[in-house]
Amino acid sequence: MNLPEQIQIREVGPRDGLQAEPEFMATENKIALINQLFQAGFKMMEATSFVNPKAIPQLRDAEQVVKGINRSAEITVSALVGNIRGVKRALMAGADEVQVVISASEEHNRRNVNMSIRQSLIQLEEVVPQAQQSNLVVRAAIATAFGCPFEGEIPLKKILGLINNFQQLGIKQVTLADTAGLGDPLLVTKIIQGVREGYPQIELALHFHDTRGLGLANALAGLQSGVTILEASLGGLGGCPFIPRATGNIATEDLVFMVERMGIQTGIDLTKILTTARWLENLVGHELPGKVLKAGISGGCFVD
Repeated sequence: MNLPEQIQIREVGPRDGLQAEPEFMATENKIALINQLFQAGFKMMEATSFVNPKAIPQLRDAEQVVKGINRSAEITVSALVGNIRGVKRALMAGADEVQVVISASEEHNRRNVNMSIRQSLIQLEEVVPQAQQSNLVVRAAIATAFGCPFEGEIPLKKILGLINNFQQLGIKQVTLADTAGLGDPLLVTKIIQGVREGYPQIELALHFHDTRGLGLANALAGLQSGVTILEASLGGLGGCPFIPRATGNIATEDLVFMVERMGIQTGIDLTKILTTARWLENLVGHELPGKVLKAGISGGCFVD
């Protein structure tokens, strides 16, 4: 089995995980969550989202969160942005990089950002240069890359077309997101191979939701295809608010458990993140779907 010796995990729980939570989490708790994750060994964190607070009330404290966290020089703090105003807010707060998102599905893009794909691309032509001129790194993500509940299978040429647009704007890293949890390992392999053949210079990252229980299998397929950046959410928290019955991302602790059992290094302390996941579960007031959080580490080492 062809696997990397080491991977990077970008924790997205503070943004993608919390955004669907109905009860507002206190700012100090968000900061504490991120700080605990840094202490567990994470180097990449998607901390929040600088979008209209009316759209995502849970993240209306984005500036306070980014300004309040403790980080060293080797840590990268990123945030989702949707327009130039978001870029300016992220810059003033001290974010290191920003992420822009476009869906490969026309219907999902309209539901998600109330724009057509073409309108989103036109907006990016303003947003991305503004961020780059401010020395912010810009990443891009393609939502519903592995299937859409409204449109079904997404043709590879649509994904390649979006990547072409990103590349022309100077974006060097693209995340392929299985927003609806419709991907399978064979599809993941085929799409990665297609992107690699068309755009070998683009660095790929993967973002899987576990809606149909295939999240970790898809992650493994991605690793076997040579991708070494994966996104995950502590406890499996999250879910797209614009997709019916959507569940959360693959659980960070489940991903760490799996890959380290296979001899792949992550640099993350599994025991520490399990403790933080239990604390997070108490904060949100409901059970989180992570499997290792429930079963514990082998040998009877449970986190209470």
